[in-house]
Order: sequence, then C-alpha cells, then structure tokens
Amino acid sequence: MTTTRTTLRELVRIPGGGRYALSATVEAATSGMLRPFIVIYAVLIGLSGPQAGMTLTVGMLAGLGAVPLAGWWIDRGARRAPAVAALLVRAVGSLLLALVPGIAGFATGAVLIGVGTQIAPPTNSALVAALAGPAQRAAALAAGRSLRNAGLGAGALLGTILVTTGPEVLRWLALATALGCAFGAAVIARVPLPHHDVPAPAPAAATTEARGAGLRTVTTLALAGIPYAFHADILEIALPLLLVQGLHASLAWSSGIFVANTVMVIALQLVVVVRLAKWPHRTVLFWSGLLLAASYLAFWLGGATGARPGTVLVALAVVPYTLGEILYTGSSVPLVIESAPPHLMGRALARWQLSYGLARAVDPIIVTGLLSLGAAALWLPLAAATLLGAATVRLGSRRHCLHRSPGQPVAASSTSLHILAAGRTSATVHGNAPTDLDASM
Repeated sequence: MTTTRTTLRELVRIPGGGRYALSATVEAATSGMLRPFIVIYAVLIGLSGPQAGMTLTVGMLAGLGAVPLAGWWIDRGARRAPAVAALLVRAVGSLLLALVPGIAGFATGAVLIGVGTQIAPPTNSALVAALAGPAQRAAALAAGRSLRNAGLGAGALLGTILVTTGPEVLRWLALATALGCAFGAAVIARVPLPHHDVPAPAPAAATTEARGAGLRTVTTLALAGIPYAFHADILEIALPLLLVQGLHASLAWSSGIFVANTVMVIALQLVVVVRLAKWPHRTVLFWSGLLLAASYLAFWLGGATGARPGTVLVALAVVPYTLGEILYTGSSVPLVIESAPPHLMGRALARWQLSYGLARAVDPIIVTGLLSLGAAALWLPLAAATLLGAATVRLGSRRHCLHRSPGQPVAASSTSLHILAAGRTSATVHGNAPTDLDASM
C-alpha cells in the first residue's frame, strides 16, 4: 500500500531529492512564520490596510514580468540556478523588510518577494522534473508540495505563538524568513543533477511552426486553467465572508474549515496522486474541475439555505472542494510538462504560471466585488467558468486522440519525447500506461 511516508521516502532516495526536501521544508517553515502577518507588519510601520494590499499586489504583478525570463533561462538548460535565484531574491526582499524601516523598505521588499514568489513554481517544477525523471515526476512534485504545506502550517503556528509576545517580533520573523530562504538556496546550489536530463538546444529540424504547435497546447491549457486558479482564495476570502456576513456564523467555523482543509491536503495529497498515477493527467484535471464546480454550487446552496443548516452544508462542501484542489495541484503541472517539447519546457511552465499568477493577482478584487452583489453573483458564474475550463481540457484530450494515426500506441516513453523534440510527429513506443502527450506537436 502506498502511503505518504513511503512516497516521501522515495523522494529522499532520489539523487538530490533529500537536499531538495530539506531546502523546501526549511524555506516553507520560515516563510510561514511571516506570511500571515505581513499586512499587519506594513500597518505597524505606517501604511494603511489598502496601501499594504496594493503594495503587495504590485509586487506580485512585477513578479509576473519576470516569469518569461525564468522560462527562457530554464530552456537554456538551467535547472539549479533559477531555483536558487528565486530563493535569493526572496531572501533579499525579506531582509529589506527586517533591516530597512519605513515605507520605502517595505515597498522594495514586497516587489522582490513578489518576483521570487512568482518565479518559484516554474523553477521548482523544472528542478524536480530533472531530479525525478518522467516515471517519478508526479509523485515527487506532490511530495514537494506536501512538505511545503506542512512547513507553512508549522511556521504559521510558531509565528502565531511568537507574535503573542509583542508586535516588535515581526521584524525578527522577517529576518528568520530571509535566513531560511538563504539556507534553502545554499542547499539547492549543491543538488546534483543527472547529466542526461540537461536539454539540448532546439534542433535545426524543428521549425518555428512545430514549436508553435507544441506551445499552442500549453496556451489552451493555460487559458482553461484561469477559472481553476480562483480556487486558491476561496478559503481565505470567499468562505469567511460567506460564513460571517452571509450566514452570521462565528469565526470558529471559518478557522475550523481552513484547518480541516489543510489537514486533508497534507494527509491525502500524496496518496491520491500516487493512486491516480496511471490515469491520464487530462482526465484528472477534468475531474478536478467537476469537483470544484460542484463545491461552488454547494456553497451557493448553503448560503441560500441560511442559518445553521446552511453553515453545515458549506462545511461539508469543503470535502469535494479539497479533493478538487488535490487533483488540480497533482495533475496540472505534470500535464503542462508533458504537453510541451522538452526544449520548450521552461516557456511552457512560464506560460502556465503567467495565467495562474494573473488570476491570483485579480481574483481578490473579483471575488469580493461579486460577493458584495450577492452569493449567486459569485458562485454561479464561478461554477460555470470552471465547468467551461474542464470541458476545454476534456475536448483537448479527445482532439489529441483524433490526431493519432490508426494503430498508434497511446503510451510514450522518454525516448519518444526526444524524438518529438527533434521534430518527428510519430514514433514507435512501448507500454500501455496512458499519456497526455500531444501527437500533433
């Protein structure tokens, strides 16, 4: 039986996997100490709440501008260096928060933290893909996310305890975050990489049209994934407003739901991802959209029911929501990696992160604005948009099947990836495991 413990052990046994796990755990734990209190820290040094929020939003938008550069860097063959750079940029930003008093230090630090935060997902995904290889990629990515979730939760708990001693401790938490990111960068810099995984430059036989065809698949996925990305702020923004303002429930319901979601993600993420490893990632992402849309409809019904029955319904709907979240995080990035030629993986990951990061930047405004108009104004369009995204993913899967020639096997090995990268449109492959590779690349 596959368990979280055994999968984490497999990650540690991968050459370089232990160092990556150590880096991710330390960085997440130290970042989690400051993350819940960064707006409070901004207010303490003289910013208003809206000014603090706007500054952080500007930082995240600035980070989006750095994502294409990170993708280009990855496509040039870099694996460790972009991940190290993401951590160092965040370390410098956190250090500015701790050592440079006033609004200028906070604004500069927020921009650097935003840049590091936005380029971290594609750079980490590329590094893990290089360490684990195709066979263990999905499980290794899930293991890394599980470690980060656990680290963030532990760090937030420790930060909450320390903050009770007084607000002046927040500066020390920023310093701890800087040291944690710097330590993580130092560890990642010494991670050994398999020599065979360094991609060669795009071959001459690969025309501009072939490259565009490979990334068109990713572009479709990125557009379909925009409504999926709105799930990230449901627990922190939409549900607290629904529970407290709409259903007049106590704050204990909101915090309890948040804790329950975190526990379920940590306990189930690796198990679910490994159990579904034989499923095509497109299929998993499609079902993720269905589960998320169903949970949104249940949230709407809970708000319409009102009182305690509505509150209980909202709490129960967090179960399909969490399962949809797990399926989304476990399938989306592996699908993006598989849907692009190897020499364009960096640009593919950057394109996905741009759509996800843009959605994350604007969804607080959209979620709060629609919810102020009424529960139906938020949950019904959000469910419909997510279903549309899921349908797009599903139709893309059928289109790929139609593009395969008769008798062409469904599975693809790592050898066929290199053949596809060289501009070949068909190859003889072996095995019966499902794949999500686009045969028309």
